[in-house]
Amino acid sequence: MSFSRSDGDRVVRRYGPAATASAESPDPPGGSSPVLLTKTAEEPAATAPGPPVGAASPSPRRRAATKRWGGLLAGAVLLAGVCVLSLSVGARSIPFTAVWEVLFDGRGGEEGFIVRELRIPRTVLGLLAGAALGLAGALMQGLTRNPLADPGLLGVNNGASAAVVVAISFLGVGSPIGYVWFAFLGAAATYTLVYLLGSTGRAATPDRMVLAGAAINAAMIAFVSAVLLHDVETFDKFRFWDVGSLAGRDLAVALQVGPLILLGVVVALALARPLNALALGDETGRALGAHTERTRLIGALAVALLCGGATAAAGPIAFVGLAVPHVVRLLTGPDQRWVMAYSLVLAPALLLGADIAGRLLAAPGELEAGIVTAFLGAPVFIALSRRRRVTGL
Repeated sequence: MSFSRSDGDRVVRRYGPAATASAESPDPPGGSSPVLLTKTAEEPAATAPGPPVGAASPSPRRRAATKRWGGLLAGAVLLAGVCVLSLSVGARSIPFTAVWEVLFDGRGGEEGFIVRELRIPRTVLGLLAGAALGLAGALMQGLTRNPLADPGLLGVNNGASAAVVVAISFLGVGSPIGYVWFAFLGAAATYTLVYLLGSTGRAATPDRMVLAGAAINAAMIAFVSAVLLHDVETFDKFRFWDVGSLAGRDLAVALQVGPLILLGVVVALALARPLNALALGDETGRALGAHTERTRLIGALAVALLCGGATAAAGPIAFVGLAVPHVVRLLTGPDQRWVMAYSLVLAPALLLGADIAGRLLAAPGELEAGIVTAFLGAPVFIALSRRRRVTGL
């Protein structure tokens, strides 16, 4: 059986090109062309229509990114709420409406003095120091590929303490504002020394940096102890700074350390992508195009700025730089871009929360923020470690 051109045109108009192809094929054994045409034409009607192209479900990567952005926004809201509490809670509680009037209507009196002169400076310092400690901890752990790396482990805190002891005992410096630059220089010099010792003979490696940090940490502790044991006056002045506190500082301290911390934040965030490559190992990182030595050198500069500024402003505060990045990795995974972003938000929320808890627990006095972070943070960190394996870098 054959088809003319006009017959083919009619089939195309009625059934489509597929029917024409079937019609022009040879008749199957035991069948006829009309049956084949009818069956082919009916098949599209019997097939269930597929979902429209635009109705495809979002990819897993997009869903994960949406969750991460949502978590980051929730963290920012939490941080804003903690800041408001920091301005209103203390030995004398101030209503939120009064805080609003002080901030935006220029309200004076005793409440205005408390908010402007006492609580705004410590809140600003909490934001700066917390962000610096959290980001420095994430950066240190990424650079050394050691989940226990933090400013305390690598000797940065005790380097700052040694410099403050020298300032008090040998140079006669007696105020927290005067400690700032000595603490910053001590922290920066200590971490620089750790990096140099860790790279002796070749490029810096994680294991060598950790060992160098442990050795310098022990040496700084010995030096500080030797000076304090023979100088009671220095000990009395030093212990109030060494405990780690946001109280007793004014905005002049924040203005001194703020630019250093902000510069460290910018440098650290710029290293997020190279750190992702570095987490795979030095050889693999080089194969992916990462400059491992340059990344560690720039990272050392960022850590010196962040740790130096935070320790100079608030004294050595434990746990924040160690635990916050671990908690963040449980939420976001090991991607350093998200780890740093979350640490930048959650670490100051933790530090300010500890400061608020210290005001409430010992009212009408207060506990220093460094004491509260140690008491609250250590059990939480141990519980996280027992419940699940520490997330790898």
